[in-house]
Amino acid sequence: MLVSKQITRAAVSASFLSPKAMFQSRRNVHSTRQLKKSALETPILVRQEEESSPAYSKRFFTSTEVLVSKIFPAGLGWQSSSIVAEEFLNFAPESVSFALTTGAGDALGVFFGHCAYYSIKKSITDNPQILMKRERDTGILLGSAAFCSGSVWQPLVTMLQGADFSFLSVFTGTWIGCGTAFYLGLRGARTILPGFLEYVEEPTYENSKNDASLSIAIGGATGFFVGTDTAYLPDQNFLIEIVGIQDGTSTLGGCVIAGTSTSLGFAASQTGLNLAYPKGKCWND
Repeated sequence: MLVSKQITRAAVSASFLSPKAMFQSRRNVHSTRQLKKSALETPILVRQEEESSPAYSKRFFTSTEVLVSKIFPAGLGWQSSSIVAEEFLNFAPESVSFALTTGAGDALGVFFGHCAYYSIKKSITDNPQILMKRERDTGILLGSAAFCSGSVWQPLVTMLQGADFSFLSVFTGTWIGCGTAFYLGLRGARTILPGFLEYVEEPTYENSKNDASLSIAIGGATGFFVGTDTAYLPDQNFLIEIVGIQDGTSTLGGCVIAGTSTSLGFAASQTGLNLAYPKGKCWND
């Protein structure tokens, strides 16, 4: 009964409005609704566009830090340890001892390069968020994976070249093989190291995707490293003029060229990942 009276009053009140007033009232209501709709929808569209775009500047900055602190030292470490293995320890390049020695050199390059970089960065910026214990744990994690890819590199290249594959096939096979070895090394390290190292995250589905995208870029670094070999199919080696280690190159010069080759490979592959991956899907997001 109360509802009925309220409806009746509203109807009576409306009956006293002139047609012009009623039209103006409906127009005001319609305009208000349109204004509210516009005010709500426009910011949402802007937010959606912002949320779907990766932070490219952050991606490239992080990639550059990794290149300087780990990728160049890894190539330099591998080449340096290969000289030690062959000339001082008399290990044959085809031997397991040679492969393990170069893998250790790769790992040490990553570990010391990472720790040195963040130690210098902390001393310059005095950033309290840089915890050296955490960076040490990260260096061990990444060094463990680098040991796997560094150990696999020479046997894999030797096998592919022994099968008389084209330079491009050796390049691609090394990229895939060493990238896979790095990924498996990361996953294995995440399984073992959290029991000893506080800042190493255990394996999860989420970090498996990050590890995979990083491993693709690492594979690119190892693929470009093949270009340092000037003896195998030099006419097909499209990197020979850029990173080829020629006869007569000094020991130090060869180590620098090796680090440069891995840096160029990482930069090229990671640039592709930075541009192609959607927001939140790449390791450096």
